[in-house]
Amino acid sequence: MSPSPAAAPLIPANAENRYEVTRSDLPLSCPMPGMALWNSHPKVYLPVVEDGGESTCPYCGAHYVLRD
Repeated sequence: MSPSPAAAPLIPANAENRYEVTRSDLPLSCPMPGMALWNSHPKVYLPVVEDGGESTCPYCGAHYVLRD
């Protein structure tokens, strides 16, 4: 059986230092739901102020920036 063509490929977790996120990504967690988890740290929820907010993961240092 072949994999579903509609399945989106996973983003490697902790592969970048900066990620842009949107309101649809809230509540924000690191790693994010679309990231591969097998080699990542435990999931942690990050606080983000919705008005131009930013947050940094305490485990991997990934910096998340909320864009409109």
